[in-house]
Amino acid sequence: MARASDESLLGDEGFVPTTHKGLTYPFGDRGPASGECIDVAPGVGWARLPIPGGLEHINVWLLDDRDEAGEGVAIVDTGMDLKRSRAVWDALFEGPLAGRRVTRIFSTHFHPDHAGLAGWLCDRFGVRLWMARTEWLMLSMLYTDQRPEPPREATAMWHAAGWSDAEVAEVGERGWGRFAQICSQPPAGHMRLADGDEVRIGARTWRIVVGSGHTPEHACLWDEAGGLLIAGDQVLPRITSNVSLSLIEPEGDPLGDWLASIDRFRAMLPPDLLVLPAHGGPFAGLHARLEALRSGHQDRLIDLHRFLASPARAKDCFEVLFRRRLSGDDLILATGETLAHLRRLEVDGRVARETQDGVWWFRALAPA
Repeated sequence: MARASDESLLGDEGFVPTTHKGLTYPFGDRGPASGECIDVAPGVGWARLPIPGGLEHINVWLLDDRDEAGEGVAIVDTGMDLKRSRAVWDALFEGPLAGRRVTRIFSTHFHPDHAGLAGWLCDRFGVRLWMARTEWLMLSMLYTDQRPEPPREATAMWHAAGWSDAEVAEVGERGWGRFAQICSQPPAGHMRLADGDEVRIGARTWRIVVGSGHTPEHACLWDEAGGLLIAGDQVLPRITSNVSLSLIEPEGDPLGDWLASIDRFRAMLPPDLLVLPAHGGPFAGLHARLEALRSGHQDRLIDLHRFLASPARAKDCFEVLFRRRLSGDDLILATGETLAHLRRLEVDGRVARETQDGVWWFRALAPA
């Protein structure tokens, strides 16, 4: 679930020095140990929570805050609802946050590593959750959507993508809706974050900048005066975020949304911000990273278009995009990412889709 939520299978560089020029890491390889908080700017603390899978951690940000009751700390992102994650929060509250009052919880988006403990923290401290409306609705819906088997629409999409009957059956045996296994019950309401809002948190004013593609309404927090951007998964330094076509919106264009968000962020945000991402370390070089993310997807679209000189199913395209054998959760992730790229080509008028016996066949409409 952690990998499927955040990390793309496309060109994952891992947590090694980036190959992209223009990025610097002011903290080097240093990162907070379990239960530790590192100051990255005045009134801005950095802690980490463990998550399963290759990512290993999520960064959470602790912001000095003040409300009518006095001084406190606001938390941005929460970690998954795992015993070891709760234990790290306990260590933080007994250590660097000892005696400090929590004022509110922010979640950049609905994925479990970002909002999985939001309800638990809100209940524990009697505070409100702040997040974008669509993200809160997604969090609430997915928490309750548990079924003994996948819905008909899911198996139909897998079949359309070229899965075998055995692959559909294998994934179907796991049931549907594991979200609640790693997510505490969300609060019944939320404080809405909308694009362009300005939110005063302590001595800093943060503008909400919404991106799309990874999730529908991902909220980043930009402190223009302080030169900081809490980026969530919208801009990661060393891996590509997962962008998948979703069953929830099967005719959407998430990769188009993602590329448009990259262009918007580059036009709006200055290049010299200190970017505080959800995974990896704080970095400078925002514009260089945005350009690398854009060019990486554009290169794959070109490769895919060339491949489709002969009609192919989504699953046939795996060899172009991933170049390794996939199964299980990776098969679901790869299918979503491949369909997102195929849908972008289709919307762009470069590829046509035909359905034969419930299977989608894609072909290029013009030479590559």
